[in-house]
Amino acid sequence: MSTLTALARAQAWSVGTAQRLALVRHVHLAERPLVFVPLALAGEANAPLAAMVGDDPDSPRLLVVSQPRNRDQRFAFVAELAGVVVPYIEGFRSAAEEVPAGRDETRPRFLNAPQLVVPNQAGIGFVRLLGRSTRFRRTAGEFAVAPGVPVLGRWLTYLAERAEHPGSCLLLAATEALSRHWASGQSGVEDLNLAALVGWIAPPPGLTGAEAAVTAEDPVLSPPAGPATDPGFDNEVLEPLIEACSQAEGEAASARARAALQRALSGQLLPTWRLVWRALDLLRALPAGASVARRWDGDRDSFTAYDAYLRDTGLPQPRRDGAVAAARRLDWLERAQASYAAQQAFDDPLAMAEYRMTGEAFAGVVVKAEPDRLDHSGKRRRLRPLITVETADPVVAETGTVLTAVTRPAQSARVVSISAESADLTSTEDDAASGGVVRVVLELSGGMGRSLTAAPGSVPEVGEWLCYCSLTVDYQRPWVFPSAEETPWTHGGPPQPYVPADEDAVEEWS
Repeated sequence: MSTLTALARAQAWSVGTAQRLALVRHVHLAERPLVFVPLALAGEANAPLAAMVGDDPDSPRLLVVSQPRNRDQRFAFVAELAGVVVPYIEGFRSAAEEVPAGRDETRPRFLNAPQLVVPNQAGIGFVRLLGRSTRFRRTAGEFAVAPGVPVLGRWLTYLAERAEHPGSCLLLAATEALSRHWASGQSGVEDLNLAALVGWIAPPPGLTGAEAAVTAEDPVLSPPAGPATDPGFDNEVLEPLIEACSQAEGEAASARARAALQRALSGQLLPTWRLVWRALDLLRALPAGASVARRWDGDRDSFTAYDAYLRDTGLPQPRRDGAVAAARRLDWLERAQASYAAQQAFDDPLAMAEYRMTGEAFAGVVVKAEPDRLDHSGKRRRLRPLITVETADPVVAETGTVLTAVTRPAQSARVVSISAESADLTSTEDDAASGGVVRVVLELSGGMGRSLTAAPGSVPEVGEWLCYCSLTVDYQRPWVFPSAEETPWTHGGPPQPYVPADEDAVEEWS
């Protein structure tokens, strides 16, 4: 937890309502998201008990497994779920655009992409395990399942893997999205309860955030936000109803038992269903950050590529990545995380404030400018203006460090000198990092045109307020890894290509 987040949590507890951690929204919200609220049977490995799913807040669809330990009923549930989720996903394949893919080349990209919203991170875990448990299933022969089951499994596995990508919004957890934008007066673990977190952010009239959170701890008023169920509900309500479904004799008695179970499970799921849509409304009230659309373009690219893969081979994802594939994925995630952090800071002054506190960024006023300065050190003269920025922020950058201004991302600024204003006129970088008024001299390059005279407005003027930081949103070249065929023996040697086998269809549910 950062210093500012800790301060915001303390402030939230003091005033009784959540405090903003962001001035803009850092997640993309689809016009028609698919909300998925799952419930799993306690004591079983990801055994589905029920789910509420749909893209209309007023028309949820309830799916129930009356015998969660029965394999046939489990897969009937998954087949019914596939009948909702797969058409929703595939509905985004109807329209595409051509985007540049290199010199004189283009590639297709779907105009939109699906967005699955679950209540919390545990919901993402449920999606991941459900996908792993179903993507290898066969639609013919022994242990055959409905055709939509393995298709759903592959899409769920893809969405769960994509959720690991920083900034991706194809699979979104409501609690995580809210926690990124608000700090409650409770711990991060307590923020996993969607009802408590929404209570802190938007408490009911007459209640403080703390009082609303206490109310949310009552499982009768606010059932757990899935996929776990409340132990009291399990013992007192659920177990007798499941037993009644098992013991019912005759079609009429079975129908009554199933109806009673559905009513009970609907009562458990409906409050969370409404909370997820409430969370989306809270997030929609925030203006989208400047880089949100760019990240959604990346999601659309990924969705288009995976759809092409399914159309081409249709094979499920392997159980485990090979050594080279795992290394490439880790490198990709690390670069994506650094880029995502930089994008948030450039979009949001509150996010940038974290870096200003640590000295990785500073903000101040231009007090001197030499817009026509030329550099004669090379074979050719180059336009290299100097500006002096005065700041009260701590500065830890060293001479020679290249910085970027938030409002001028196409222009680089190299630190020429750092000096601290003091009574004895002593100037050291250690003084600059310790506080007080600091003057930073910067040499500018780029974004000023191609002549030896800067284009109007391309060089900051005296009096202009700027924020410089060491973060960059530029493309970072990936590390060069060997091909899969060149995997060294120390890492298992070249991986064997995946070949579907009969044992895939009998993989354990978990």
